[in-house]
Amino acid sequence: MSSEAAENVLVLVRHGESEWNKLNLFTGWKDPALSETGQKEAKLGGERLKSRGFKFDIAFTSSLQRAQKTCEIVLNEVGQPNLETIKDEKLNERYYGDLQGLNKDEARQKWGDEQVHIWRRSYDIAPPNGESLKNTAERVLPYYKSTVLPHVTKGEKVFIAAHGNSLRALIMDLEGLSGDEIVKRELATGVPIVYRLDKNGKYISKELIDN
Repeated sequence: MSSEAAENVLVLVRHGESEWNKLNLFTGWKDPALSETGQKEAKLGGERLKSRGFKFDIAFTSSLQRAQKTCEIVLNEVGQPNLETIKDEKLNERYYGDLQGLNKDEARQKWGDEQVHIWRRSYDIAPPNGESLKNTAERVLPYYKSTVLPHVTKGEKVFIAAHGNSLRALIMDLEGLSGDEIVKRELATGVPIVYRLDKNGKYISKELIDN
């Protein structure tokens, strides 16, 4: 479907692989750069959007460089390197607290497989001194509704480059999913998800741009 369709368009991209993703570390609000693979993933996502004729009116990203660089690479690929881009920590990854910087295998040795799995994949149980996905949603969704959604409902085409969990929080709201449903949703790095929304910002359809 053309990006010029009548519906309002919101495109989400999870940042490409970071240097810490590659090392299997809990990252959260730590700020590693994209890996070489992550840069290629972002470039491919941008190329796929360009091949379908996408242009944007405004972009949003987090305060972390892996999302900002992904945003920059995608916008370069679609020929909009100077597009207005708003950066805000409200779109940051879930804050992992005491787990940040730990290798996931080391965390399992310290707290046990089951406990680490609960922290990673439950909706409302936070790791020590960190956020649950529910907590993440409590900062992402008010920001989306107050700052991003007005651009969407004006008919602007909006691009967001963010993180696995901040995007999960948003997708949960867009698609009307439960907490149990959204924690099972995997988001591929660098793959654009195109949402088409009605004039009130309600979900009509979505498309993964993965080929």
